[in-house]
Amino acid sequence: MAERKPLRVHGAIAREIGIEIVSGRLRPGHVLDSELEASANRHVSRTAYREALRMLSAKGLISSRPRAGTRVSPMPDWHMLDPDVLAWLFSDAPRPEMLHSLFELRTIIEPAAAALAAKNRRAAHLERMERAFADMRRYTLHRPEGRLADQEFHAALLAASANPFMISLTKGVTAAVDSLTLFKLRLSKVERDPVPDHVKVFNAVRNKDADGAREAMENLIRLAVLDMPASQRPKPAARPVALVAH
Repeated sequence: MAERKPLRVHGAIAREIGIEIVSGRLRPGHVLDSELEASANRHVSRTAYREALRMLSAKGLISSRPRAGTRVSPMPDWHMLDPDVLAWLFSDAPRPEMLHSLFELRTIIEPAAAALAAKNRRAAHLERMERAFADMRRYTLHRPEGRLADQEFHAALLAASANPFMISLTKGVTAAVDSLTLFKLRLSKVERDPVPDHVKVFNAVRNKDADGAREAMENLIRLAVLDMPASQRPKPAARPVALVAH
């Protein structure tokens, strides 16, 4: 995979402000400096600053209103699965609750997608998945090419589900997978080889074993959780309270 290109001026500004927002340094409701003042302080053109704000607005992080200025939006308005927003969340140590929520989302979406993929997959999907885990084995997750292959495996799985709503989550899910991997690698070397767990998902999908595919994906995510430092692992889900019939 090619190295990431340097950000243009407006992209760099958006990243700086975005990180301040998602890290909590800029709280919801905070009013940003005016375009004139902010561009002067940053020694950039007003056009570059304006483009940065447009990027942040498109990601739900800020909103602008006449005479009210540009304010930081509350978290429910953020596009949490936007690849940039996820990268900004993981630019430093993310808050534990963010990690918990992200793994929780994966546990909801991906096993269901794997089960659907087992029912709906086609030969082209299997070929994509097989190439992907072969590249994961060749490059490992410690190299960009291996991490890209990991994303491709999960993208192919979502495509195989044939569910357009699940497929629309591809960029977010693959960005989540990559962000979590990079975070783990930043903390320590990941010793466990994840390829066999991906192969188990693939085999179940290939064999049209929906229950097996769901179980294999649940196990893959569970092991990914265990790769995290103990202090960052998602908390066990609370058991539902049983309803007593009267």
